[in-house]
Amino acid sequence: MSRKAANIISAQVILKPDSVLGLATGSTPIGTYRQLAEWCAKGDCDFSHVSTYNLDEYRGLSHDHVQSYHYFMRKNFFDHINIDLANTHVPDGANPDSDAACAEYDRIVADAGFPDLQLLGIGRNGHIGFNEPDSVFSKGTHMVNLTQSTIDAN
Repeated sequence: MSRKAANIISAQVILKPDSVLGLATGSTPIGTYRQLAEWCAKGDCDFSHVSTYNLDEYRGLSHDHVQSYHYFMRKNFFDHINIDLANTHVPDGANPDSDAACAEYDRIVADAGFPDLQLLGIGRNGHIGFNEPDSVFSKGTHMVNLTQSTIDAN
């Protein structure tokens, strides 16, 4: 699965070097990120003009906190590829005004033209991109309370 996802992402980047990628965190994409980093190191994939927009972040954590998804993405992907860190975006979980942080993130994603390709992970309870199972899908960036099974898994 990881290699197949990496093939799709690398094809996107090769065909459109300034791709806008939507990325996920958690255990699902780690193998994909490792494969892409390997190909980048070999010169097979160039991320120098790519911009990325991650799906989620924990509220209340600074970017350098070891449990933050800013930290996760650097450790598991961004530090291993030739991407300009200024072109990487993760929601601002440190902003105490979650409504403002969500609105700002929606704006920057829209300004980027939205992702050309979105990588998603699926949680043990069926959540997609930290959107816990619910009777409706919420539109746009929003804050959710995590279920205990998601908290335990993370």
